[in-house]
Amino acid sequence: MIRIQQLKLPVTHTQEELEQKIRKTLKIGKHDLQEIELLRRSIDARKKSELKYVYQLDVKVKDENAVLRKAKNNQIVKAEKKPYVFPKSGEQTLVHRPVIIGSGPAGLFCAYVLAKHGYRPLVLERGESAEQRKKSVDAFWKTGVLNPESNVQFGEGGAGTFSDGKLNTSVKDPSGRNREVLRIFTECGAPEEILYDQKPHLGTDQLIGIVTTMRKKIEAWGGEVCFGAKVTDFGIENGRLTSVTVNETEKIAAETAVLAIGHSARDTFFKLCENKISMEAKSFAVGVRIEHPQKMITEDQYGPEAPDFLGAAPYKLTNQCENGRGVYSFCMCPGGFVVNASSETGRLAVNGMSYRARDSRNANSAVVVTVTPDDYPEKGVLGGVQFQRNLERFAYRAGEGNVPVQLFADFQKRQKSSSLGEGAPALKGKWQLADLRAGLPAFLADSLEEGVLLFDHKIRGFARGDALFSGVESRTSSPVRILRGDNFTSPCAEGLYPCGEGAGYAGGITSAAVDGMKCAEAI
Repeated sequence: MIRIQQLKLPVTHTQEELEQKIRKTLKIGKHDLQEIELLRRSIDARKKSELKYVYQLDVKVKDENAVLRKAKNNQIVKAEKKPYVFPKSGEQTLVHRPVIIGSGPAGLFCAYVLAKHGYRPLVLERGESAEQRKKSVDAFWKTGVLNPESNVQFGEGGAGTFSDGKLNTSVKDPSGRNREVLRIFTECGAPEEILYDQKPHLGTDQLIGIVTTMRKKIEAWGGEVCFGAKVTDFGIENGRLTSVTVNETEKIAAETAVLAIGHSARDTFFKLCENKISMEAKSFAVGVRIEHPQKMITEDQYGPEAPDFLGAAPYKLTNQCENGRGVYSFCMCPGGFVVNASSETGRLAVNGMSYRARDSRNANSAVVVTVTPDDYPEKGVLGGVQFQRNLERFAYRAGEGNVPVQLFADFQKRQKSSSLGEGAPALKGKWQLADLRAGLPAFLADSLEEGVLLFDHKIRGFARGDALFSGVESRTSSPVRILRGDNFTSPCAEGLYPCGEGAGYAGGITSAAVDGMKCAEAI
């Protein structure tokens, strides 16, 4: 195969025009082009009047060597493919089947590849199945009555199920795991374009069906998935894992357990501390959700004449504040919804979500500020957890149990919002106007205000007075890192594999899934 890089065509091009461009680039005839595989497609929107797709693709031709000999630049190279290969089995026999704690992306992909290769994993998930979980979450958004064990954070598919389902990652992986994650998704029902779009995504409506299909495959290969199965303790003897306890009563013997608990499993973090598992506080980011009319964002990014098939435009923004803090957009949801993502009674957190169509009237993203252990009011390993809880308790009270919403102009004036501007929140869950700034630390509030004003230089209208803040966005990543060695197991409990975003080794669906695969390989 021959790889062509940086091949550009107008976004309105046809398949025939793509093939013509390939033949012209390679200087070959119509019958010499045998096969095309798209590897990457991005949008070049620097010139709004001439929007272009930029392709990286592999092609099969009749005389590959002749084409390569004529190539005079690095746009045309020999394709180097390295498909993902699961390692050969080790020599030590497992007495018990591997236990996977949690069925978010890390746990689900770990279980998937283990099951596929004959390891018959036992998956223990504290929440509900994806189908039942959706009913519970919908009921919570409608009534405000929270199920602490099955919500936007907990349940099959993890927190990523109720998100925009973004699959792009900045993690470089020469072993082919990133591509394998996307391939498995397509094998389980995802559309083929996630294999080549630069910013692939799966909406919540698709993710529910996809994770259900993955679970059924795990079970067909001999694995077992248990819901309502919360791991409440760990048996550790002489520095080795011996068992896990489920729902405080059932002890399951295990010498291997993958700790894929997610970034919100605070009760499990405390239990790990009790068991003297090595952990450390880590930096993360907190802030608010901001909403704008999606039409404004799309016209700024793609221009007013952009064709409808390009869909709702995304954005990514970052800047440095005068106080040295980094402020940036996070988990941007084109045509999406802000969602009440709480998991603890009396505390409130928000997240963003899109359906596959991305057809909500609003764009939203988190605007967040970096915080470090020095910022936490309580020191120690779980200081970040308490920092999150303090903010979430304030948000719950500010909105009287509903999501607190404030216009950016009122945030600047330090006053409670009393009315909306041109638009209304696109929000899943009950909301009410409030004063979000009142309960934020000064450094955080000031950085958010400065960041939004700076972002207005990059996207016109970003700092408009009726832009809507919702709060708080406190679950960007885990506030702890559960330490592990080169063999992926805890130095305090051999056989316990800290894994994924909750353990501090990933940041998003794809990177968490990749880390789950790495733990499966280590097992």
